Amino acid sequence: MVRLDKIYTRAGDGGRTRLATGEEVAKWSLRVEAYGAVDETNSALGVARLHAAAEPALNAVLARIQNELFDLGADLATPERDKPLPFEALRIQASQVTALEGDIDRLNADLAPLTSFILPAGNALSAHLHVARATGRRAERVIAQLMDDPAERVSADALRYANRLSDFLFVAARWANRAEGDVLWVPGASR
Repeated sequence: MVRLDKIYTRAGDGGRTRLATGEEVAKWSLRVEAYGAVDETNSALGVARLHAAAEPALNAVLARIQNELFDLGADLATPERDKPLPFEALRIQASQVTALEGDIDRLNADLAPLTSFILPAGNALSAHLHVARATGRRAERVIAQLMDDPAERVSADALRYANRLSDFLFVAARWANRAEGDVLWVPGASR
């Protein structure tokens, strides 16, 4: 259980922070960038949910995903090491990836196939889901970059989850626009 009695500690005033393992790292380390981008994605989803009241089923999925994004952040903040940890690390599970795939399939079943690229626009819910998607794609890129470092270990399910999440948010944004239709890209329209 997490307990926060004091919000500021001044420990980070020198540009350093601690991972869940207790290791001290620079605040600009790639691992901190990765879980920071996940946190930004979660915040963008929180704003999107302000517009999801009329879609309770989607809102429930978004609420679940927000919780799972904390799981993903905890996973990334707890690097795998050769020495066993004194606690069980919270890791993203393959079942969470599979659940996102099911969510994608359910929403996508209501949509016409794409015949063009779409613009990140439409109603407020859709637009905010697109912001979350773009932010989530950045998180995915940083996680992939972290995984590429031979000195770092990241679970494969963490990257798979980030990849499916951005796919889900793309489909969810289209689904939120289903009544109005997608806003299509018109190549060279202003020439």
